[in-house]
Amino acid sequence: MLFLWYPKCTTCQKAKKWLDDNQVSYEARDIKTDNPTFEEIKEWHNRSGLPLKRFFNTSGLVYKEKELKDKLPGMTEEEQYKILASDGMLVKRPLIVDEKKVLVGFKQEEWAAFYGK
Repeated sequence: MLFLWYPKCTTCQKAKKWLDDNQVSYEARDIKTDNPTFEEIKEWHNRSGLPLKRFFNTSGLVYKEKELKDKLPGMTEEEQYKILASDGMLVKRPLIVDEKKVLVGFKQEEWAAFYGK
């Protein structure tokens, strides 16, 4: 399982602690230094069943600086994938990716239900 996170993010730290406390094995990947590729984002979006907007870190500085709130509605999915792949700080975190599911953001109840904890 792949765990994408930003080590300075407190929500990501809580998610990592939850994974460790519940003995869930994972491979950690820093979303800022090793941001997801266009292909990864496209695949994860398709597998997740979630709206693409959920993959954006809408409270982040980069999102606000680029004024994406106003621009996203007029963009194609391909353009949105490219933007997400351009900067890991635009991607909602943490992310869990495994062969069964893609979880975006940390909601303890959702993670607990998924892992049967």
